[in-house]
Amino acid sequence: MSKRVDWEQIRLYVITAQDAHPGKSVIDVMEQTLIGGAGMLQLRNKTGSRSEVLEQAWALRALTRRYGVPFIVNDYPDIALEVDADGVHLGQDDMSIKEARTLLGDDKIIGISTHFAEHAVQAEREGADYIGVGPVFPTNTKPGKAAVTTAYVAEAASLVSIPFVAIGGITTDNADAVISAGAKRLCAVSAIVGSEDPAAVCRELLQKLKAADRAEESSNANAIANERETSGHKAEENVTLSLNGSSYQTRSATLDCLLAELGQRDKRLVAEVDGEIVPRSRWQETALADGLRIELIQFVGGG
Repeated sequence: MSKRVDWEQIRLYVITAQDAHPGKSVIDVMEQTLIGGAGMLQLRNKTGSRSEVLEQAWALRALTRRYGVPFIVNDYPDIALEVDADGVHLGQDDMSIKEARTLLGDDKIIGISTHFAEHAVQAEREGADYIGVGPVFPTNTKPGKAAVTTAYVAEAASLVSIPFVAIGGITTDNADAVISAGAKRLCAVSAIVGSEDPAAVCRELLQKLKAADRAEESSNANAIANERETSGHKAEENVTLSLNGSSYQTRSATLDCLLAELGQRDKRLVAEVDGEIVPRSRWQETALADGLRIELIQFVGGG
């Protein structure tokens, strides 16, 4: 799998944290996250020897291949190359993106942690494929790092065009606030791998992201409908016509829009345009123009 991944399908990014699940193997826990829908995994082992990290990398590479998701190695570009991981994740104090690209080539993913707007802009300019945005909230996995809050999430959403993953202290209780700030992808560590049911936590976080997608789609659809209602049916200039024998000016572009303007669209009407009765089914397609004679006759049925 190359760096040409479908980022639209990667909504939940999960990182290993062996200390968060004593007595459980890294592979077993990470497989549970994949069962729950994790779209990308990262191996992060700050305390193990290189040989231990390499062993875990081989095992996670096999696991992620089986599930068809990208696999990232933290801090070790050489190990990423050796196990054919999909890429590497770097910190601000690690090798530069340029150095990593020279080592890894163009086909590997390079991600970098960012903590300020300047970091984000610089990472995109230097060729990062994605950035981590955080820590959003205080977290034990980043001791000593000040929380960037959801304000930086909102900044990143407006500043960069490359994908970003919000990370740091994110849980099922505060994820909605992060998503509302503009995050399309979440990364949770201890909240997932430290839970009794990692798959269930993954599903709950993904449900929150999908609910936000649906709300955004609904909002966009309403905005389009409102735009059509307010502008799509308006003429560029005033139209002067004869309405029931009197001169009337309107910017409505169609008969249907005119009747809505007059508050008459839902009434039982016969509409004549230049002496011809226009059926209700044709009101939306009947364009208005200067000089038209329109007669509106309201009728009441009965015996």
